[in-house]
Amino acid sequence: MKKTANRRGSPTLVRRLRLAAETGGIRLAALVFGVLPLDMASAIGGAVGRAIGPRLKVSRRARRNLARAFPELDEAAIAQIVRDMWDNLGRTAAELPHLRHLLEPGNRHRVEVIGGEHARNLAEDGKPGIFFAGHLANWELYAPIALEHGLRLSMVYRMANNEGAEQAIQQARGSNFADYMPKGGSTARRIIEIMRKGGHVGLLADQKTNNGIAVPFFGRDAMTTPIIGLCAQRFDCPVVPAQAIRLKGAHFRLVVHPPLELPRGADGRVDPAAATALINQTLEGFVRAHPAQWMWLHRRWPD
Repeated sequence: MKKTANRRGSPTLVRRLRLAAETGGIRLAALVFGVLPLDMASAIGGAVGRAIGPRLKVSRRARRNLARAFPELDEAAIAQIVRDMWDNLGRTAAELPHLRHLLEPGNRHRVEVIGGEHARNLAEDGKPGIFFAGHLANWELYAPIALEHGLRLSMVYRMANNEGAEQAIQQARGSNFADYMPKGGSTARRIIEIMRKGGHVGLLADQKTNNGIAVPFFGRDAMTTPIIGLCAQRFDCPVVPAQAIRLKGAHFRLVVHPPLELPRGADGRVDPAAATALINQTLEGFVRAHPAQWMWLHRRWPD
């Protein structure tokens, strides 16, 4: 009984210390990277990512995912993509404290925007809408770029497991660019309520979801949220894809594509399952164009 109570009760001292250490580490890293010049912070973050990331156990999953997605690649090519992936992840983390400065006049040359009119049209067409993307390059840029073009998003995101770490991340991110909405059991209802009021939702649609549907992604079925297709059917609204690309260091290109032509059924309404398949196909194209800039660490496929 005593053992059961301890397992189900409050966190152990060791766990509390580990969570506190994680929180302190994230806060310290945000402080240090925030004080450093942006280019230096990005370079150091990338170097740390390259040095540590490939050695972590989770990189085995990245290598396995890459081998299945790109069977033509040899081990050396896969190892290089994994190394470059960690470089991008390290840079993205180090750039987070600088996010609000990236679009200031003195730094505006760092982010080239193509297709900004599609974000502006989404904001001004008088309809609700959906803006979706994937975990590519520095995905934190989507919300501020959308806002720069008049489009304020209710951005769905996955919370960190550690509450203290989550607060540190949110503090570094800031809340000026979007209404950040943590993913959870009531997410679908909240999205529908926002869109019913004419709002716009932003989603990173490339992660596995246990409540999704199986649709192809890199030739294998992957559990994918159908919420975009379901909302497009319900509201007959535009669905706009966006693609972030890291050019060199802390310089980016962000492409906002035209609204997708979503598949429709015999009744003329959007087909949610076929729309979800098209969304995965679109994201797959983005990843294939720059495979080292995607987060291959996801448990994206069931096998």
